[in-house]
Amino acid sequence: MWLAALLLAGAEAPAMIVIDEAATVREEPPPHGAIGTSTAYRISDAIPAPRSFEFRKRALHIGAAIGIHPIDHDEIYYVLSGTGVVHSDGIQNELKAGTAAWLYKGANVGIRQTGSEPLVLIIAYPNNPHAP
Repeated sequence: MWLAALLLAGAEAPAMIVIDEAATVREEPPPHGAIGTSTAYRISDAIPAPRSFEFRKRALHIGAAIGIHPIDHDEIYYVLSGTGVVHSDGIQNELKAGTAAWLYKGANVGIRQTGSEPLVLIIAYPNNPHAP
């Protein structure tokens, strides 16, 4: 809260903010369809708006998926562990630890967990500069 107050008061942003992911964790259904369960680490939510991009970590539990949805920005899914299948405009590709899917603005995208362990992802995308 102190950072938001400083920014609203017109003070310069700090040189950096360090965020412990443990402070951002919550259990919730995955977005875009609530398919299964997931652990969300809403890391960039700790940065006050306006911020230029989102940076999140999500563990899709067995059988879970981020449903197919249109995106109005480029988006990156980077796999930390587990396996999954990413979808973009009807094309599917398998993902595993160390792989990334770069998804393009205007596509209909989604990702689902496969295998015997959760699919843990980093998800990054820019914010709309015209959003309030």
